Amino acid sequence: MKKLIIAAIIACTSLSAMSQTADLRKKIEVNGSAETEITPDEIYIAISLKEYFKDNNNKKRVSITELEKELQAAVVKAGIPKEDLMINNVSGYTDYWNKKKDPNFLASKQYKLKVKDLNSFNQIIAAIDPKGIASTYVESYNHSKIAQLKNDLRVKALLNAKEKATALANALGDKLGSALLIQDHNTDYNVQPVYRNYAMMTKAEVASDSMEPAEIDFKKIKLQYTVNVTFEIK
Repeated sequence: MKKLIIAAIIACTSLSAMSQTADLRKKIEVNGSAETEITPDEIYIAISLKEYFKDNNNKKRVSITELEKELQAAVVKAGIPKEDLMINNVSGYTDYWNKKKDPNFLASKQYKLKVKDLNSFNQIIAAIDPKGIASTYVESYNHSKIAQLKNDLRVKALLNAKEKATALANALGDKLGSALLIQDHNTDYNVQPVYRNYAMMTKAEVASDSMEPAEIDFKKIKLQYTVNVTFEIK
């Protein structure tokens, strides 16, 4: 008998505790979203320079030092800080001393250049000896205020959720209360540049002594945010 009484007391206590902790408030759960597209203002371009001979006898060499000076001068003329031109790969340049053993050896050197727009890039490329450019391509790009833009989208997504919830609550004759739960679902941005590389120049192109600037088409950076919000209904 005592065991039955104890069991009954435990059961009543458990039911009482459950009734006290159960959330009986009316709620509504909605998704909110916001997105935008932005033009990148931090573009990182890889540039590879390589020595070449001016004559068929391989005696008049245009050195990597000359080509590098041209590149540096073009960067300064375009109004780009010197520190935005960096060595990207020195492996080709370290072999430069091999030409002591092989007079026909042509050294190469790779750089990374940071520009704000493609006009600066085209201006720089046009100022460099085209025969000394082995290749150039876009490595990556970004936006200088990406963090702030993400935060702005979070707020817009939240306001979008509130607008939806308000419309649904009003349709039922209720009023929207406070947010009880906010879940942030971030769809991270994807940066995929579309570009055309400089190919190694053919003999015909070298003979023509002309080279058009690289054609680069960018996809804009797309930012998208989604939030899931639970509101109380009063």
